[in-house]
Amino acid sequence: MTPGSGLQAGLKNRHLSMIAIGGVIGAGLFVGSSTGIATAGPGILLSYALVGTLVVLVMRMLGEMSAANPTSGSFSAHADRALGSWAGFSIGWLYWFFWVVVLAVEATAGAKILEGWVPAVPQWGWALIVMFVLTATNLVSVGSYGEFEFWFAGIKVVAIGAFIVIGLLAVFGVLPGAHTDQASFGNLTGHGGFLPHGPGAILTGVLLVVFSFMGSEIATLAAGESENPQRAVTKSTNSIIWRIGVFYLGSILVVVSLVPWNDPAIAKDGSYVAALNSLGIAHAGEIMNVIVLTSVLSCLNSGLYTASRMAFSLGQRGDAPKAFARTTSRGVPMTAILASVVFGFVAVFFNYKFPDTVFLFLLNSSGAVALFVWLAICFSQLRMRRIIQREAPEKLVVKMWLYPYLTWATAALIVFVLGYMLTDTEGPSSGRKTVLLSLAVAAIVIAIAFVKQKVTAGRAAEAPAVEAPDKVPTA
Repeated sequence: MTPGSGLQAGLKNRHLSMIAIGGVIGAGLFVGSSTGIATAGPGILLSYALVGTLVVLVMRMLGEMSAANPTSGSFSAHADRALGSWAGFSIGWLYWFFWVVVLAVEATAGAKILEGWVPAVPQWGWALIVMFVLTATNLVSVGSYGEFEFWFAGIKVVAIGAFIVIGLLAVFGVLPGAHTDQASFGNLTGHGGFLPHGPGAILTGVLLVVFSFMGSEIATLAAGESENPQRAVTKSTNSIIWRIGVFYLGSILVVVSLVPWNDPAIAKDGSYVAALNSLGIAHAGEIMNVIVLTSVLSCLNSGLYTASRMAFSLGQRGDAPKAFARTTSRGVPMTAILASVVFGFVAVFFNYKFPDTVFLFLLNSSGAVALFVWLAICFSQLRMRRIIQREAPEKLVVKMWLYPYLTWATAALIVFVLGYMLTDTEGPSSGRKTVLLSLAVAAIVIAIAFVKQKVTAGRAAEAPAVEAPDKVPTA
């Protein structure tokens, strides 16, 4: 295949709009929200609001840097410039690690649904098929990734929009033919109060929902392959508030209004299925399985894209093998994609063979990476604002509010969440285990980054001394 000259602007405005909207709707919203509701009751709305506010602030910082300098490396490239090459190397590889583990999680989740529909094909077979199809999609062109994601995200958006409208009609008692006897805003306070387990449950809820927001930053990576990156970043940054407000807070509000938070059906069937079943909507479980599968495929598609573009950026900066930075004639970083999917396949294998040992370690050791990334964005923005103001103030088309005070407050809140996770000691994937293992992996990556930086600096210092005397080129 003819080598290319780099990534190409193959993403259209409609692709980027839907990538930005769909990026905040992960499969975790559909699957994981039931645990949060059972833990915090209706107060889970405050947990979602708190994490949503955190994401809005972090995205505002990232938007400021990315609008000024759109790049496929996004926050990793910004950290490289603002904090040093060790920071860009570390956060880039940790983020790549996070997404290739997510590939295994989502491939397995999708395979379980598909096996239920077509049991003749084993679960591992479905995981293989799903990974193969989406790998092929990403290898064709960035436009094919964008097209798939446009439709995947579109289905998610329409589904949640329809769910909210139907739910609100039921709550107000104007949904024809539905069982609306127990649907009421009174469910928010009528079963032990708004905070049945006390205010502390809000923070416990934060730990359960924080990771379902990962993916909001994908639009800033994808913007580098669009015709007008600055416009794309600005648009996605400015719309993050209503996206989180509608899709997360809106849909969870509908769930806890339709069904009492302590209804056993929420834990048994899942929050959204329980809500639809309560209205007497036929085949609610099958409908949600289709939507969850779409979300899983969307997450897989975006995860592979995101991991490969981060690997491409690392290759460009000399932080990964140079082959990662090579593109095909269609602007596709083929080696970076294949390297990411190979690790994803290995992780899928571990998930089937060693789910309670090796794969659990991978899951826990990548679990807190989202918070590390957000923290790196905070500290990068503190430095980058001054750099941009000094070098190209006209590029500050998106500005972080109340800089630098709100940036510091956001960083402090992230550190607080990490600290609170250390108090969670229950279960094999407890918050403490996740934070400690993630910190251990981060420490190893940072150590490698400093060693690499020292070796590179040493070579740079030696090179002139060797070549200077006779100016004879070396072999």
